[in-house]
Amino acid sequence: MASRESSTENTQMASKEAQSEEGNCLGWAARDATTPLSPYKFNRRAVGRDDVSLKITHCGVCHGDILWSRNEFNDSIYPVVPGHEIAGIVQEVGANVKCLKVGDPVGVGFFVNSCRDCEMCKAGLENHCLKGVVITFNSVDRDGTITKGGFSDYMVVHQRYVYRIPDNYPLELAAPLLCAGLTVYAPMKRHKMNVPGKRLGVIGLGGLGFMAAKFGKAWGLDVTVLSTTAAKKDDALNLLAAANFVVSTDEQQMKGIEKSLDFLIDTASGTHSLDPYLDLLKPSGIIVIVGAPSEMKFTPNTIIMGMITIAGSAVAGVDDTQEMLEFCAAQKIYPIIEKIPMQYINEAFERILKKDIKYRFVIDIENTLK
Repeated sequence: MASRESSTENTQMASKEAQSEEGNCLGWAARDATTPLSPYKFNRRAVGRDDVSLKITHCGVCHGDILWSRNEFNDSIYPVVPGHEIAGIVQEVGANVKCLKVGDPVGVGFFVNSCRDCEMCKAGLENHCLKGVVITFNSVDRDGTITKGGFSDYMVVHQRYVYRIPDNYPLELAAPLLCAGLTVYAPMKRHKMNVPGKRLGVIGLGGLGFMAAKFGKAWGLDVTVLSTTAAKKDDALNLLAAANFVVSTDEQQMKGIEKSLDFLIDTASGTHSLDPYLDLLKPSGIIVIVGAPSEMKFTPNTIIMGMITIAGSAVAGVDDTQEMLEFCAAQKIYPIIEKIPMQYINEAFERILKKDIKYRFVIDIENTLK
């Protein structure tokens, strides 16, 4: 019954949203779960005293954009304007904004509001706000409006959730850091996967896995990339300079690295068993799951006897986000992207589902949104 009520409320909200396609902001939206994204006009709020308005120049494309566009979570509020890997330039600030000014390069990530008063918000874990974090699109904001994401020409966001991108960091490369980069940076730091000389295994070499391997190398770890096929071996060993590449479906190769790793970060999004990977960890090893597969199976005795810790993580709070951006700039850590025009987004969605991307799509909003 609860899910039906939720679905009804979403339908009513969507109906109100779709009544008029006029407004001060141009975006690309999904009107329902099956039709392609297309141009859509809507209204952004006026800039408040604590707000920052940013002209969006680039937006990364995340698998989550597809999931909400196609109502995979059964909570989409149409029209859905996706996008939560956002980079741009400040074009206006409210009277109370002192840390940012017009012309500054900035970014916006997975969330745009929280209560700012609960235990989690005060601890810098705004993404775990006890009163409910407001995500960047398809979320009900505090004023009752539905958030619209970065597949659009500009945004108005409370200053707390706008991040200063270092001057020397290209905006098109900064965009994927706001989700793909942060999703692996935060748990790696939290679980001390930044100790030089330790051995890290990265499961899956997509947008998240690529960044995990990059961070591991920057921290001085011995990095092993694990993939189901040998297709990305050259990238792992030459582009990323990983110490080792292992085909995870090859039992002999997997046997050769048993109990050799201190850490594993699992970025694979497909359903898979953890057991073959848990055998690779040393006693007291840690595996962090960030890829969000629909199902995972493992043998409890492996965890018990190996004293293994299984953890999960998704994005991070404001302080960690800013720290990650500054770390990437200082260490010259850059994602590899394929820049696309806005009009290519529907084809990009299909290519992501086919895993036909190295390693992140980034939309050139500034030059192609129309």
